[in-house]
Amino acid sequence: MTWMRWAPAMDRALYDPDQGFYRRPEGPAGHFRTSVHASPRFARAVARLLLEVDAALGRPEELAFVDVGAGRGELLAGVLAELPGEVLARLRPYGVEIAERPAGLPSTALWTDEVPRGLTGLLFANEWLDNVPLDAGEVDEDGVLRYLEVHTATGEVRLGAEVPAAEAAWAERWWPVSVPGEVVEFGGPRDAAWARAVAGLERGLAVAVDYGHTAGRRPPFATFAGFRDGREVAPVPDGSCDVTAHVALDSVAVPGLHSLWTTQRDALRALGVSGGRPPLTLATTDPAAYLRALGGAGEGAELTDPAGLGGFGWVLQAVRMPVPTSLAALPGWQTLGS
Repeated sequence: MTWMRWAPAMDRALYDPDQGFYRRPEGPAGHFRTSVHASPRFARAVARLLLEVDAALGRPEELAFVDVGAGRGELLAGVLAELPGEVLARLRPYGVEIAERPAGLPSTALWTDEVPRGLTGLLFANEWLDNVPLDAGEVDEDGVLRYLEVHTATGEVRLGAEVPAAEAAWAERWWPVSVPGEVVEFGGPRDAAWARAVAGLERGLAVAVDYGHTAGRRPPFATFAGFRDGREVAPVPDGSCDVTAHVALDSVAVPGLHSLWTTQRDALRALGVSGGRPPLTLATTDPAAYLRALGGAGEGAELTDPAGLGGFGWVLQAVRMPVPTSLAALPGWQTLGS
C-alpha cells in the first residue's frame, strides 16, 4: 500500500483483475442501491424510451439497446421483459461490463467489455461515469495547482506534484480554481470515455445518468465517496469498497450533437413515472388494485424524489435522429458547438 494519485488508485481498487471491487461475484447490488434496484418502474421507463427511439428512427430492421456499465444485467433484463414481441424480434441487446456474464441473462443478450460500433438505437449508461477513474487537484498556499494523492490503505490525502498543462487547461475551461484549498476533479477521462461510448452509435440516442454538477454549481470540496454493504464509508481505495466521484455533466457532452441536461425527476415524469397516489375511490371498488397502485406510487416517488434519486442528472444526446416524443417537450435542448 502506498501514496498514489486518485486515478490509478481508483483504477486498481475498482478494476484490478484479482482484487478489484467490481470483480466481486455479488456485484454492485450487494453494496448499494441504484434506481434499477429501487423499482421495476425504472426499467419500464427505459423500455418506453427505447420504443420512442425506435419510432423516431423509423423502426429500423435492427434496433440496438446498449446498457453501459451493466453490472449484473438487472436493467438489461428488466428492459427486455417490458418489450413487445415485434420489437424483441428486431432487437440486439448488449450489456457492456468488465465483469463476467451473469447467470440467467436472456440468451439473446450479448455481453462485451467494449461498446460495439455502427449501432442504431439507444445507448444508456446508468451510474457508470462516476466509476471512471479520475485525478483531483488542489491549489496550494502559493496559488499552484497540484495533484492530490491518496494513501491506498488509509484514504488520507496530501498534495503531490504540480498539475501539467493539459489538466490545468481542462480545469480552466470547466472548473476554474485559484484560491488556496480549492479542489478540482479533472473530468477529462470521463469526457473521453463518454465520447468513445457515443461513437458506437451510427444513429440513436445516448443517455448518461449520474449524480453530478454543472458550471456554477461545482462542489467546494472533493466528492470522492465509498460504499460497502449498503452504507456509505470512507473512500479508501484498497478494493474493499466502491469508490466514486461526482460527474461534471456539462463537460461530458459530445460537441455537435443536439443535447439536453435535465434531472431524473423531470426525465422520468416525461416517461410516465409518477409518485402520485391513486384515487381513494379505487380502494372501495378494487382494494387489491389500490394497494398495487399505492405501492407503485411509493416506488415512483422514490425514483423522482429531488433530494434523492430524482436529483440525479441526465445527459441526453441525439445522434442523427429526431428527439423522442416524450422528451421533446423538456426545456433546454441545444446543439453544442464543435
